[in-house]
Amino acid sequence: MPNPLNYWTRRSPFFESARRAGCKGWSVANHMYQPHSYDDPIVEYWQLINGVTLWDVGTERQVEIQGPDAAAFVDRLTPRDVTKVAPGKCRYLIITSEEGGIVNDPVMLRLAADRYWLSCSDSDLLLWAKGISVSAGMDVRIHEPDVSPVQIQGPKSRAVIEALFGADIAGLAYYTLAETNLDHIPVVVTRTGWSGEFGYEVFLRDRRFGAELWDRILEAGKPQSIAVTGPSDIRRVEAGILGYGSDIDLDTNPFETGMERLLDLDSGRDFIGREALLRIRDAGVTRRIVGVELSGQPLEQGTFTERWPVIKDARVGDVLVALHSPRLEKNIGYAMIAIEHSSIGTSVTVDSPVGELPATVVEMPFVTKVTA
Repeated sequence: MPNPLNYWTRRSPFFESARRAGCKGWSVANHMYQPHSYDDPIVEYWQLINGVTLWDVGTERQVEIQGPDAAAFVDRLTPRDVTKVAPGKCRYLIITSEEGGIVNDPVMLRLAADRYWLSCSDSDLLLWAKGISVSAGMDVRIHEPDVSPVQIQGPKSRAVIEALFGADIAGLAYYTLAETNLDHIPVVVTRTGWSGEFGYEVFLRDRRFGAELWDRILEAGKPQSIAVTGPSDIRRVEAGILGYGSDIDLDTNPFETGMERLLDLDSGRDFIGREALLRIRDAGVTRRIVGVELSGQPLEQGTFTERWPVIKDARVGDVLVALHSPRLEKNIGYAMIAIEHSSIGTSVTVDSPVGELPATVVEMPFVTKVTA
């Protein structure tokens, strides 16, 4: 039987370990394979909610920005003021284009005064940053380091990290980091994740040790019955986490996504997209991403494969993602809809493959993130 995997697509150093763990399906992000299914998604969801899970997220490729002008260069890339972020801290950012669109929404790790990592979502941020540097006139080196992350997520993740690294690193505050070693294996550990649950990321700094790190994590997690899974779409939607390429992209601006908290427009800072974002703020937006609850029978996994029209007399938008939340016992999702129909409590109709579904605009997130 032919191997279904394309050898021209990049693999993380955990790829073979994930395959041995029983991965049944892969997607592609950042030109790399992303393992996404091992068991029934509902089983994996409850494992994340109640226990602890291990994910291969090597697709979160890193952009390293280092040099005397690294801080000024990072500050130029983003509307969020990161000038006061100390080494050892992380921040969620958006990177904007000259037109105000979202180029990427990475997590920034400040490892030192002159050294940053941008942990990327699914777009070519390395090429964007290198292109900006050509005419920036700043003393920076921009490259992709030998770094590959895994995520350890769920309420029992603290015990796993403590078994591996000790109480101090297990006690990291939310959105902080520690650069350390697991014996001879160099890593950076952060209190971050894409789940909305309590969790960590472990960034391997030498791909030669991928299989060894993976096995060490699984061994440390045995007392907590750790399970290898893919990222949970259900939990990220509950938490209001937006996915690049599915919910947001270069044609989406921060005001349409509810990301105003990430915009520092009035301090006089100069960054790419500032003038465009000021114009958009002054003019107002014509559409916005909202949470929706959809009536009807529980949506089966795999029902949502393309955007569904949102109807209010006429088509006023599209559902971006829709699924069933086992915890809430509701169908939930996001929709990009016309601003005049975006108020909480607005009733609309969704034209889905399973028929017309009454839906209501609701507040996001559906379930609050666990940060402590």
